Amino acid sequence: MHKVNIHSMGKPEQMSFRFKQVIVVRTDIGMGKGKVAAQAAHASLGAALKVMKNKKEWFESWEEEGQAKVVLKVTDLDALFELKDRALKDGLPVQVVEDRGLTQVPEGTVTCIAIGPAPSERIDIITGGLKLL
Repeated sequence: MHKVNIHSMGKPEQMSFRFKQVIVVRTDIGMGKGKVAAQAAHASLGAALKVMKNKKEWFESWEEEGQAKVVLKVTDLDALFELKDRALKDGLPVQVVEDRGLTQVPEGTVTCIAIGPAPSERIDIITGGLKLL
């Protein structure tokens, strides 16, 4: 397994990754920080497992580079689904997370998606205009 020394990676604007994963979180449903972290983890792992199975070369390249992840935000479900549809249309792997409803949001609430790991330039075409969470 590849280990990443985050202290030697420099500032984000100095890093260049050929592969990355983007997690996009809804901000309109009032999740607490811990809930957001858990939902993002579900999205990340689910998408990574899909890619490991279906696009092994993407997964391996992403892992070798240190598993770059970026967490972005959208304001509503429609914006989230628009991104999902665009990513799928471009052949990118997408994981949609629906909550089980045990804590802060009703069962079935779509909280976030993950796109990739995939080539960074392909993801950037879809998510490049979004703001960091």
